[in-house]
Parts: sequence; C-alpha cells; structure tokens
Amino acid sequence: MPELPEVQTTVNGLKRLIGLRITDIWSDYNSLFYKGKANINDPAHFRIFKKGVIGAKILGVERKAKNIFIHLSSGFSIFAHMKMTGHFMHGEYEKIGLGWRAKRGKKSAGIEETRKNVVSEEEIIKNGSGLHDPYNRFVRLVFSLSDGAHLVLSDMRRFAKVALVKTADINSLPEISVLGPEPLDSSFTLSKFKEVLSQKPNGKIKTVLMDQTVISGIGNIYSDEILWRAGVHPESLVRAIPPARLSPIFSATRTLLKKGIDFGGDSMSDYRNIDGEKGKFQEEHQAYRKAGKPCTKKGCHGTIIRKIVGGRSAHFCDTHQKL
Repeated sequence: MPELPEVQTTVNGLKRLIGLRITDIWSDYNSLFYKGKANINDPAHFRIFKKGVIGAKILGVERKAKNIFIHLSSGFSIFAHMKMTGHFMHGEYEKIGLGWRAKRGKKSAGIEETRKNVVSEEEIIKNGSGLHDPYNRFVRLVFSLSDGAHLVLSDMRRFAKVALVKTADINSLPEISVLGPEPLDSSFTLSKFKEVLSQKPNGKIKTVLMDQTVISGIGNIYSDEILWRAGVHPESLVRAIPPARLSPIFSATRTLLKKGIDFGGDSMSDYRNIDGEKGKFQEEHQAYRKAGKPCTKKGCHGTIIRKIVGGRSAHFCDTHQKL
C-alpha cells in the first residue's frame, strides 16, 4: 500500500492538472459489497459522483495521511485512497472494447500500449516482459480532461476507494478526523513525537508507528527502515524504550520520509507515479524484504531477519536491533 512518500509524490504530480476541467468520466468499478457506501464501486454513488465532478475545474490537490483530495470548483472534492494496488496516471488514452489503453505511439503514463486489462497476476508475471510496465494497464477509472488528455486510475485488485465529498466537510470525515499529526509538518517536534507515542505505552513500536491515529502516513516499508536506522527492535514496547533512544527514531522518521519523496516513492511492489514510472526508494532499502542478507550497518555483523509483528511482516537486524 502506498505510504506517505508515494501519496505525496502522486499529489505533486496531480498538481499539474490544476486549472483543467473534467469533461467526462468512465468507470468499470461496480461491486455489491459497496452497495449503500460512499464509494464509486456503488452505482448509486457513482451517479452522484458524476454530477458533482463533470464540468468542474480542478482548483487544488492535497494529501492527508495516505488520502488524496482533488478540490473542484463545484464545492466538492474527489476523495481517493489508492489502497493496495492503485495509482493515478496522466496521459492520452483511448477506449478499446470494454476497457481503455494508452494511445499507441504516445508517451502516455510511461507506456506505449496496453493489452486487455482482464488478466491474472500470474499472467502479468509470465508475460510482463513484452510491456513497458504491466502494472499500468489495469485502468478502472478515467477522467477526460479539457486539455484532451486523461487522468486514469490503474488498480489491479480493484481495492481503491474513490468518493465525492463536500470540500468544507473534509476534516470531519471519519477517515480524517481520527488521524494523528503529519510527521513532516514543522509543528511535529521531538516533544510532540514523544507525546503521541505515550498514547500507546504498551504497544510495540513498529505497530505504533504504523497506527494512523498516532502518526499519519507511515506503513510497513518505512517503519522497517526507520527502526533499522535508529537501531531499535520492532517489538520494543514504547514504555520500555529509553528516552534517549526516541530521538534517533524521530530523526529517522523525518529523514527517511523526506528521502522517500526525493526518490519518487517506493516501487518494490506496483506503485507508479503519475507518469507511470517507478520510484527509486526501493534501491535504498536496508531492511525491508532483505531477509537473509547481511546487515549493511557499519561495524555490524548481523543478518536481516523477518518476523510477524502485529500481523505484519517486520524486517530487522538480529544484532544491532536487539530487544
């Protein structure tokens, strides 16, 4: 799932669309599971969504934790969470049969053409070498724009959430009102960091770092990298971590999230930016998915191991990250 750096990278790209109007919308999201919910997967909400979006001008784009808001001149905002496999792309697309593909010969979202998008993950792995990037072809949502191009959402597993909300009501949404502070805000100081951690004294530090009600935007990848850099075991209870050890965690949090943005996000899995291109933070991993590899910390002779912590995979050094 995209974390703060990936979502911020997407938002930075979406800002190029400010000033454009949305002229039409297409979607093949439709699931009985979402009936009655504020999600375009519900046909009833999609009808409301279209009315609030078509003809509106894009006024701004912002991130709140892992959520994206595209603000419109209609007084509404498009609320999007990319979930496990979603990513937005901007380019020239065309309707082909039941789906959409990037126009041939066009540099649309980093690909020259896509195949029919109803294929399995196994087929992607088997046949992906014939495409620039197979993860860009699962187009589920298309916004036609006034510049003649399109904003599309590729989402292999169809888990992404997209909804229409009143712009004035954003901060009162259930998903937003419970969020912890933004770790890259200037107001997020070491003192504030210690304060929010103290809300979960008996929690394991990896789990607490990923708790969106404590701190916004951190997930599995960055929590592993933060704790490796700080030299703290992921199962350390918050109350048992000496105050002097909290400062390195705080510093690593801000440093690595900024670095993630600078590197265009992490594409170890299927995240791509608005041009359909991979980020490069995965090339900087020291712990995440490095199980069995020697620890690269200077002077450390440990090995990276993998363990389930709080239902999630944790990767850490068995030597310099001792409990």
